Amino acid sequence: MSKIKPSKGAPYARILGVGGYRPVRVVPNEVILETIDSSDEWIRSRSGIETRHWASPEETVAAMSIEAAGKAIADAGIDAEQIGAVVVSTVSHFTQTPAVATSIADKLGTNKAAAFDISAGCAGFGYGLTLAKGMVVEGSAEYVLVIGVERLSDLTDLEDRATAFLFGDGAGAVIVGPAREPGIGPTVWGSEGDKSDTIKQTVTWDRFHAGDVGELPLDSKGNIKFPAITQEGQAVFRWAVFEMAKVAQQALDAAGITADELDVFIPHQANVRIIDSMVKTLKLPEHVTVARDIRTTGNTSAASIPLAMERLLATGEAKSGDTALVIGFGAGLVYAATVVTLP
Repeated sequence: MSKIKPSKGAPYARILGVGGYRPVRVVPNEVILETIDSSDEWIRSRSGIETRHWASPEETVAAMSIEAAGKAIADAGIDAEQIGAVVVSTVSHFTQTPAVATSIADKLGTNKAAAFDISAGCAGFGYGLTLAKGMVVEGSAEYVLVIGVERLSDLTDLEDRATAFLFGDGAGAVIVGPAREPGIGPTVWGSEGDKSDTIKQTVTWDRFHAGDVGELPLDSKGNIKFPAITQEGQAVFRWAVFEMAKVAQQALDAAGITADELDVFIPHQANVRIIDSMVKTLKLPEHVTVARDIRTTGNTSAASIPLAMERLLATGEAKSGDTALVIGFGAGLVYAATVVTLP
């Protein structure tokens, strides 16, 4: 017989509050066209993107996170001292260690909350949400702050016609806490590492540090290009369209929800054509509100789902208590989908 005392947490967990931060600078497609041979019409037709936000030097990963987190804390109606853990998903915080989550936890005024970063690309918010749910139900934290934050403008090759227009910056945050009934469904998640080369960093940090011009990509002026995100667009598109619709359906099934019972669909904001294809494959009825925040925010990776959620609630397109399907997918290739009750 085990001598270990069983853990005791809340019976269920749910999202209690959400907050977002978009950098002040709005970047239209015309700015992107200064460095690539393309057109506004082509960018809009291929991705749906009209504008995106790019961060200033002062709008750091930590600064944007703190702004978004403060709104989420206020929205949840709790104090920062009640937060027991801070989970930050990002691939664009350039300090390898310590985790940016630790300074965020301190600056927010938490009481020595557990804090750590995760790297799960565009599925990062779903991964963080799943970890937070586990902590609340297990009892290791009563309230968990989950942040998705990116400064992808720092990792964008503005001369790459395939990706220069895609990425934006921003931060989205939620508070996960105790609930009397299920507010976060089972997570369907996984990875397909055999496809990891389809979305990746152009050059590893050690090769960039070595600075061997003969081995590294150069820009139009002959300078070594800073590492950026690159992808095989068609391969990623096919995978997202055909495979992620299946994962989304599995999440609905796991939650015991049908498409007709959904109120909102919040997919990762990667491409409007992917979103529209998933809506069609899932046979979502017309009453389901679909997030298309990508049009004015671009692809913000881990931040895209909470930012889209925050905007839908702020504009009244979605309301508190709505049932929403969320799914993130990206580099790895990794994915995570679940059904949630909106805060």
